[in-house]
Amino acid sequence: MIHCIIIEDQPPAQRVLKKFIADMDTLVLKGVFADAIQAMDFLNTQPIDLIFLDIHLPKISGIDFLKTLENRPNVILTTAFSEYALESYDYNVVDYLLKPFSFERFVQAVSKVKLNRLANENNSYPSETRDFVFVKSGYELIKVNINDILYIRSDADYTELYTTNKKILSQEPLRYWEKDLNPNKFIRIHRSYIINTSKIEKITGNHVRLNEHTNLPIGRAYKEKFMKNVLS
Repeated sequence: MIHCIIIEDQPPAQRVLKKFIADMDTLVLKGVFADAIQAMDFLNTQPIDLIFLDIHLPKISGIDFLKTLENRPNVILTTAFSEYALESYDYNVVDYLLKPFSFERFVQAVSKVKLNRLANENNSYPSETRDFVFVKSGYELIKVNINDILYIRSDADYTELYTTNKKILSQEPLRYWEKDLNPNKFIRIHRSYIINTSKIEKITGNHVRLNEHTNLPIGRAYKEKFMKNVLS
């Protein structure tokens, strides 16, 4: 079961969300709050899996509220204003529901939460002891052998995993992979790249070669740490 709360100051929008949540067997509504301050007190004492969060709220906006959360549960934003969509993904939200939204669109958003939970369950032990990871790509979880990963590239709001034989689009940001994968084997060499150090063929100046088709830049801010890792 997914335990959720609603943070929404408009009663009509609250009613819609409560109805949609009640129609899904996998969701359990634990509370409804008209502003984020009330919700903060609740979250300090109650474990929650998912927040349905409006952006335009009294006292503190939904975006500012997101910035305050350290151990953030899954968040689905609900708003009537599309201009916040791009900014919201900087905070790794699960989805962005533009009001008025249908029950079908609501179900699609919640299904991403289920994928998140499955991915986290399978990736919840140290990468040193794993042979594979599950990559969340759209509505799929794709199993990838860790040793097959050449490098990971950041591209706007998502990342691309390049393996020995294919490219996989991931919804996770680069910082997710930097934290999840073994830091002794996977190291960031640039603001846009993490590489598998076991695949290095040659380092020349500020570039690292992984194979005859892959030559990646080393950022100045990352070079010292990278070289210490490689030479140690």
